[in-house]
Amino acid sequence: MLLGGIHYLLPVIKAAHEQGYYVITADNVPDNVAHKYSDEFCNVSIVDKDAVLAEAKKRNIDGIISFGVDPGVMSAAYVQEQLHLPQMGPYKSVCILQNKDLFRAFLRDNGFNVPQARGYASMEEALSDTDWLHWPMIVKPTDSAGSKGVTRVDSIENYQSALTEAFSKSISGHVIVEEFIDKVGCSSDTDSFLLDGKLVFVSFNAQRFDIDAANPYTPAAYSWPSTFPEHEAYLTSELQRLMTLLQMQTSVFNIETRVASNGKPYIMECTPRGGGNRLCEMLRYATGVDMITAQVRAAVGDSTEALCQKPYNGYWAEIILHADKNGAFQGLTISDSLRAKVVEKDLWVKEGDYVNAFNGANDAIGTLVLQFNTQHDLEHALTSQREWLTIHVV
Repeated sequence: MLLGGIHYLLPVIKAAHEQGYYVITADNVPDNVAHKYSDEFCNVSIVDKDAVLAEAKKRNIDGIISFGVDPGVMSAAYVQEQLHLPQMGPYKSVCILQNKDLFRAFLRDNGFNVPQARGYASMEEALSDTDWLHWPMIVKPTDSAGSKGVTRVDSIENYQSALTEAFSKSISGHVIVEEFIDKVGCSSDTDSFLLDGKLVFVSFNAQRFDIDAANPYTPAAYSWPSTFPEHEAYLTSELQRLMTLLQMQTSVFNIETRVASNGKPYIMECTPRGGGNRLCEMLRYATGVDMITAQVRAAVGDSTEALCQKPYNGYWAEIILHADKNGAFQGLTISDSLRAKVVEKDLWVKEGDYVNAFNGANDAIGTLVLQFNTQHDLEHALTSQREWLTIHVV
């Protein structure tokens, strides 16, 4: 059973079918694209763990995952534990990883580098506890993904509106306020694989943003390798320590890290699911490591091929295609000035479709996969994107 029905599940369904598995996709949006490719659709809210459990029992499933779908991760872990299915890790540990407030507390209590942060269950509680604030701060829901409800706040005048936005996007009605960690270079948001409690493949990348987008905190591009290779060994060691402390078992993990201006590396997010922006697919292009097939096999208890660390085959980037304004999509233009091989162009909309300005990951309209000969060519392309790429919207 795959929780969710988004576009990013299509390669997971394909991999499962290639292994001969029967695929049930489940959510409460029957028109979602992934349901057209699965063998069966189950209409259930993926955040209702007991309802998901009931449907899983009814269908006698052999495994369950929530790949690229953050709201379903805790339900998947709950069903795994209740039905004694192959597990990503203990349900209690998954709840810690999935809740930004609990996760920050766990990192702090176990001696990890962690930003100062506090969680709140109400607007009144947050507004009455402001003595500790020092600007800038980041305000976000404790349980949302795709940058929904995330705001950087630079003064007390904007604090209440940011809290309102975060509470509106929280599933549980909780938000977290944390100090803004000024980074050196690019932060990293990419996927890694844990097998029987051991990190067997770890990747770091450069997560990039479009400062002119409707929401400048929504990731707009990724590139490999990272901008902080000298810190990767330390972060890998700390990630393995985290996995061991939480007794995590087998899963692909989406992991966000950054190096701060104070020289300290930080683990910002670590969740047992594939990243939503085709990150596993990008790493398969760049290294040949197939974490998607490994994940679906592990989910039903089948052995996975021996995954191992592999180098990047050149310089790679993924562009998250998005519109600058609401309107009708009229196509895209890629200039001949781009010094890269366009490995794949995946458009999810057609001419005339209505598209939204880029306020969150769900506003993406497709992706570009690019391979470069040099790091210089990659950096030039990603820092001058509007010179070679135009999204036409009227």
